[in-house]
Amino acid sequence: MALDESRDGDEIFKDDGITFLINKELYELVKPIKVDFIVTPRGSGFKVSSSLDAGSSCGKTCCG
Repeated sequence: MALDESRDGDEIFKDDGITFLINKELYELVKPIKVDFIVTPRGSGFKVSSSLDAGSSCGKTCCG
């Protein structure tokens, strides 16, 4: 995840006052996507879940 400007070919979603952008071609490969903000004893951050199989080290969710 990163801060970015909208480009041609982006899918744009707005939720609770936040705008999310994703490349339309990538979106077709990974949808559905879920973004949550989580707080754990190890810290807080965004949890991004999708249907993409990212391999054995990450599974279908990644936190950062």
